[in-house]
Amino acid sequence: MAVTLCQITDDNLRSVLAVRTTPGQERFVSSVATSMAEAADCPEANPWFRAVYVDDKPVGFVMLSWDVEPRPPEIIGPWFLWKLLIDHQQQGRGYGREVVQEVVRLVRDQAATELLTSYAPGEGGPAGFYARLGFVPTGEVEPDGEIIARLDLHE
Repeated sequence: MAVTLCQITDDNLRSVLAVRTTPGQERFVSSVATSMAEAADCPEANPWFRAVYVDDKPVGFVMLSWDVEPRPPEIIGPWFLWKLLIDHQQQGRGYGREVVQEVVRLVRDQAATELLTSYAPGEGGPAGFYARLGFVPTGEVEPDGEIIARLDLHE
């Protein structure tokens, strides 16, 4: 079953805000509401966010800095996978991988040559997920301790 990335509107906002990670994952990724507030507080990062749907049901949330002028350490880019979360009841079904693949297609269409992300290290964190998708740590670390990783988008 394929995922689709849908705009968040007044009609679907409540159901998208209900998407939650497991309690143990909350230290690795913020909630949808907090992520949307971060986007509003940081327009210079050119936030682009979508609800992740399977059929007619929201199962996750994704947010990028979209083709932004990098200004490290505050703004990483130009293409930065800022947030990715899949609802705790929907994990383990490959939706996160499908979201990243769709994001890669979208940014490649914009002539992007790399996609960056960051993640907090720690047991139960997303390091293994990103490594399986081909992200490689750059050796850089954000001021908050998150590891910056890069996915080469050359075909």
